[in-house]
Amino acid sequence: MAVNIITELVEKNRLKPERLNAFSIGDTVDVHVKIVEGEKERIQIFSGIVISRKGSGINESFTVRRLVGSEGVERVWPLHSPSIEKIEVKKSGKVRRAKLYYLRERIGKATRVAEQEEQAVKPRLAESVPPKQEKKHKEAAEPKAEGA
Repeated sequence: MAVNIITELVEKNRLKPERLNAFSIGDTVDVHVKIVEGEKERIQIFSGIVISRKGSGINESFTVRRLVGSEGVERVWPLHSPSIEKIEVKKSGKVRRAKLYYLRERIGKATRVAEQEEQAVKPRLAESVPPKQEKKHKEAAEPKAEGA
């Protein structure tokens, strides 16, 4: 029990909350990764489609797939890795599955994922809502003609 509490405290310091809901499955992302070559450090961009996210907390990881030539290349990173500079979302994908492993068998244009359309929701002002009208009964609305 005490070990779990200590583990949670250590994990909280390492978590990067800005990455938790930054992207989802089917999104096309640019992952800016720090590469250390000898004494030099540079940033390399890996862009592709997020095909899976798994795990939770500090152990959460995600997989990005892209096509280089006609070969598929996949990389898996821990979500809270210090080697990731930033994750930039290029397009949001509209998908109906949690894992897009079916993209592995596809090549060319078949690997495209439909883009999710963002719907702008306008807040309604109190003045724009029409006032409620009282319903009138048929009898009250149409007076009956007597003896005609």
